[in-house]
Amino acid sequence: MSNYNLTMLSRLITPFVLAIALLAQKKPITLDTLKQRQMGDAPLGAIWAPNGYQFAYSRSGALHLYDCRDKSTKLLFAKLSDLSALAIKDSNPDAAFAWQNRRVSEQRYQWAPDSSALLITEGGDLFWIEPGKNEPKQLTKTEATESDPKLSPDGKKVSYRIHNDLYVQDIASGKVTRLTRDGSETLLNAKLDWVYPEELDLNTAYWWSPDSARIAYLQFDVSKEMIYPQVDLLKTPAVPEPERYPQAGTANADVRLGVVDIETTKTRWMDLGETRDYLLARVAWMDPSEVSVQRMTRIQDKLEFFAANWETRQIRKVFSESDPFWINVHSLTKIDRARKQILWASEKSGSRHLSLIDFNGKEISQITKGDWEVNDVVGVNWDKRLVYYTSTEVSPLERHLYVIGFDGKNKRKLTNEPGTHSISMSPTADFYTDTFSAIDKPTRQTLHSADGAQLVELKKSEPSEYDILPTEYLSFIVKDGATLMARLIKPKNFDPAKKYPAIVMVYGGPHAQTVRNSWNGGLTLDQVLAHKGYVIWQVDNRGSGGRGHLWESKLYRKFGEIEVQDQKAGVEHLVSLGFVDPARIGMSGWSYGGYMTLNTMLTEPKLIKAGISGAPVTNWLLYDTIYTERYLGTPQENEKGYRDSSPVHKAKNLEGKLMLVHNIGDDNVLFQNMLQMTDALQKAGKHFELSIYPQKSHGVSGPARNHLNEAMVDFFERHLGR
Repeated sequence: MSNYNLTMLSRLITPFVLAIALLAQKKPITLDTLKQRQMGDAPLGAIWAPNGYQFAYSRSGALHLYDCRDKSTKLLFAKLSDLSALAIKDSNPDAAFAWQNRRVSEQRYQWAPDSSALLITEGGDLFWIEPGKNEPKQLTKTEATESDPKLSPDGKKVSYRIHNDLYVQDIASGKVTRLTRDGSETLLNAKLDWVYPEELDLNTAYWWSPDSARIAYLQFDVSKEMIYPQVDLLKTPAVPEPERYPQAGTANADVRLGVVDIETTKTRWMDLGETRDYLLARVAWMDPSEVSVQRMTRIQDKLEFFAANWETRQIRKVFSESDPFWINVHSLTKIDRARKQILWASEKSGSRHLSLIDFNGKEISQITKGDWEVNDVVGVNWDKRLVYYTSTEVSPLERHLYVIGFDGKNKRKLTNEPGTHSISMSPTADFYTDTFSAIDKPTRQTLHSADGAQLVELKKSEPSEYDILPTEYLSFIVKDGATLMARLIKPKNFDPAKKYPAIVMVYGGPHAQTVRNSWNGGLTLDQVLAHKGYVIWQVDNRGSGGRGHLWESKLYRKFGEIEVQDQKAGVEHLVSLGFVDPARIGMSGWSYGGYMTLNTMLTEPKLIKAGISGAPVTNWLLYDTIYTERYLGTPQENEKGYRDSSPVHKAKNLEGKLMLVHNIGDDNVLFQNMLQMTDALQKAGKHFELSIYPQKSHGVSGPARNHLNEAMVDFFERHLGR
């Protein structure tokens, strides 16, 4: 062979050899990897300005401004920590623990209506920053935290809550006016109780009128809610930290809607009728005179959309909906005050779809329809009569962006790459960011114009330095004809002739979807176990999210029956693939997944050899009212459903090896669940392992998470081998 040919061959082979070498250099994913992992740059969290072409974002402790027109970035404020240093610290940090729900989300940054300034919350105080000016204006300087601040629509005032009362402050003069005065430990003005944000996804309890003259707010009387005796056992002596937590069948908070006038500070209460067995799920102003409120029955099978006139106190019903199962409350509603129209989402067809109705409840047009569901409304252009939304039309595993006319015509798909697209659109619907990922594609973020054209890449998709084992998607049909979707990770150095132990990762509860074509970061316990030689398997059973309301409704009045049978069918399908040892099947899940692990092991005791049940509900009488009664009804009307759904009554069936895990200070799935389950197992003469953590949360985090990961891997290695 000539020197020329040898040179050319070398040029062809060298890149291939380098690629193989780079692949070989990928790091294995171990428990130490999870301890040491560092998160890369996150996508930009766009805080859109009202002008529609700029957004602020924080990065590395600084605040920046991005202009979509010329694709430029400039610094707004260099050190946000300087603001925190100016804030007055709470003089009583050791006060009783506040059981604020994890879903309460207060806005840290808010734009003035004319896009000229930003309101910033830092260290419990409020600051006013104008682009181009170096010195921020400190609006508050108090030991008390100004909670849930909101700018008035005219940008002249800021409202906030101190403890359990509502205040308003003039930005120019600094004058503070107290709007409510009867707040107490049991009477919460403009403040949510624990269960509303957890189960209704309501993240605030007050709203400015569009003319900036009034504030509508919810008042929670929690005096009838039961008190769960939480206690901090790490302190000496132990410190009681009681939590208001309404368990199924017990009293909810009494909630009423008031409208307070900013000038007179007088509140007018809206008479919505009986409140004892109703939930006030959503509030929004329709115009300066009427505020809308969505009232739901306690078991959430009926919703009434009311308009309350603050001046006349007249209440009119705009429309109502009922459902044979339950209604999923949502935040997709958009209101056009000028045209007196409402964009509304309903599941009356079996899947969530959009329609346009007027202020009298008359349907103007059906916008979307089909055997798929709308996931989110990301933008509306009322002038051009266009709505931008994401849906599962391509696949339940994916999320894509569409634009459609209010008349339901000229629908166009704006995203093309298979996977999951998360959209943040400007308030004028002129630009949007697309945060995209797929199971084999790390997160990438791009900026687009409203027609879908990509303008710039804001965050590149960074390849991982770790050896992330590929995930495969499968589907299979169960005996009654339903198609289930699953994900599969094969072990490192997979040999199809071998028989491997398998671990079923499970959640299985309503709303949640775990089998998705999206990037999960790669550095997970799944990958650690797959590198150790385990097959990883996960199935979304009936009742899970992403497949429409009818799919989800299979859980109506009974938990843990069809879900367990679907998981059993999934294990049988996995074994049929030929490379899994049916005598070495494990299962692991948290929360509803912990419940599913426990219930599967007690309902199908021959199926799972070793299971880890984390923070499980073991007795549905112990879980909260709004979630539990939505699906099971009240205990008074469905006693059998509650008993049959609760694994605490099946302890005698345990055959496999079981590890139970719980935080003793869990504010969501109370530790009482774990204590009743362990008591039942002990009385039944069943042995199990128990790991308890002291954190005041529903999940285990920090160094304790490393401890838990090690304990879980050790448990499976001892009982399933490799």
